[in-house]
Amino acid sequence: MLLHADARAALAAAAIASATFQRRRRARPYNLLLFPVASSRLDPSLSSSSSFSSCSPQQQAIASFVKEEKPTICTADELHYAPVPGTDWRLALWRYTPPPEAPKRNHPLMLLSGVGTNAIGFDLSPAASFARHMSSQGFDTWVVEVRGAGLSVRNEPQPKVNESVSTPSTNPIAINGKSNGAMSVVAPAWDEMELVTKLTDAFTRVADTLTSYVNKGQLQGLYEKFFDQVAKLLEDTPLTKKMNDIAERISGLVEAGQGSAVTEQVRDLSQRMVKVLEEGQKTVSPPLFDLQEKFSATLEDFHRQLDLILTYDWDFDHYLEEDIPAAMSYINLHSGRKDGKLLAIGHSMGGILLYAMVAKCCYENVEPRLAAIVTIASSVDYTTSNSSLKLLLPLADPAQALNVPAVPLGALLSAAYRPYHSSGPPYLLSWLNEQISCQDMMHPELFSKLVLNNFCTVPAKVLLQLTTAFRDGGLRNRNGDFYFKEHLPNCNVPVLALAGDRDLICPPEAVYETVKLLPQNMVTYKVFGKPEGPHYSHYDLVGGRLAVNEVYPCIVEFLTCHDGVSS
Repeated sequence: MLLHADARAALAAAAIASATFQRRRRARPYNLLLFPVASSRLDPSLSSSSSFSSCSPQQQAIASFVKEEKPTICTADELHYAPVPGTDWRLALWRYTPPPEAPKRNHPLMLLSGVGTNAIGFDLSPAASFARHMSSQGFDTWVVEVRGAGLSVRNEPQPKVNESVSTPSTNPIAINGKSNGAMSVVAPAWDEMELVTKLTDAFTRVADTLTSYVNKGQLQGLYEKFFDQVAKLLEDTPLTKKMNDIAERISGLVEAGQGSAVTEQVRDLSQRMVKVLEEGQKTVSPPLFDLQEKFSATLEDFHRQLDLILTYDWDFDHYLEEDIPAAMSYINLHSGRKDGKLLAIGHSMGGILLYAMVAKCCYENVEPRLAAIVTIASSVDYTTSNSSLKLLLPLADPAQALNVPAVPLGALLSAAYRPYHSSGPPYLLSWLNEQISCQDMMHPELFSKLVLNNFCTVPAKVLLQLTTAFRDGGLRNRNGDFYFKEHLPNCNVPVLALAGDRDLICPPEAVYETVKLLPQNMVTYKVFGKPEGPHYSHYDLVGGRLAVNEVYPCIVEFLTCHDGVSS
């Protein structure tokens, strides 16, 4: 029990800190669609008045840009922001434009990174940059940062019109009915408006969200826990039954999922709840002097947890169905290629997204808009492998049960790495090293940069959905009724599937488990690493010191073969 409590506290604290950082980052002036360098190499036709006027209104909104200095962290030639239709998200796209002397290519190239990572893994340094290498080979290269990753931003929600504004209570403290500034001998007055407003806002937000929220149990568990805590404040008093009745009615309204239609009813019940607590403070013998303070603290904690849940309210399907299509449309619009297709490379979860996209298009009998794809250390079925991620499977359920809506992967890895990286690797760090890179395959400074800068906070719902890849049938959608692997035998997109011989996260057998589902004439499978060495782990295929001479040429050759324009 103590271990679980400590884990809950640590994860929650780190997740709250990460959510706070996300909210602060939204206030930064990164609200433009494009941050090019001083000498932008955009196609001039994209910004010309004649070309712009011929676009649809939606295309005009996407294509418009303003020149501005890029943030220092972005080392790409250009930084774009692609809006995701129907959401308040804008995805950061790092663009690497080919030099004039590079070979001419027919399709742009999209790079997708792994779960909880950003664009830095593809661009660790000028000498070890996968993205810049592909650009030097003539590919108009775009690294996509999905929602919640890297420099992607979320617009702040606009405040509601006529929303009640509460003010701190200025009621004087009374002694024997007379106003006095001395210490009170009776319970302090309640700021009823403030408490009612906060309660109404919290439960209305839950009601508005519950119908569309993927993991409803997490929200339901949150407000049920809140009611339990409030009931304990009045434990063993005659008012307990009144409070339980009100709580039960609020629960019914919230779970009805009628959204704003329940606001007035929730407000009325919230007012009754506050009045019951006020009655307890005044009439229960002996008076509950600290009741207001305890209730306010409980309510504030409820608001913090609710904010955290709603901040990280997305899963794998949101990446697949909203983020990637939006990024592809943006890239194609700015690249202006003839057939509307692009090339794509996905590392880890990025490759899983490409497999899932192809499977979904096969099922729906639609064009995937992909000329060819390369998956690096990716699979939709890990059931037959000894992936080290199986050790993390128990993390998904505690993340849900402990009411932790997000796992701050970046903060946890940094915390594990910083105290030790300069004084020799203890067991924990040694285990971490093996998951990421084999010995001597990455320069120590680049490895440090990768660990300390490449990882982000991961919503628990993303992890919960990805864990289905370790269960019978492999990866499935959020509803659990669509198995992606079942539709891969109909794949009509050329695939190059790469694996590392010492990849503990996605071993070669896991990669092959997906490869064998694909038509033989559509897939090429290759494992890097030799029995006597050198060996390749999860990130060595992208950022290892030998990748530029062994892995990159293999990818370039494959993409070159499939870069023709379809008629």
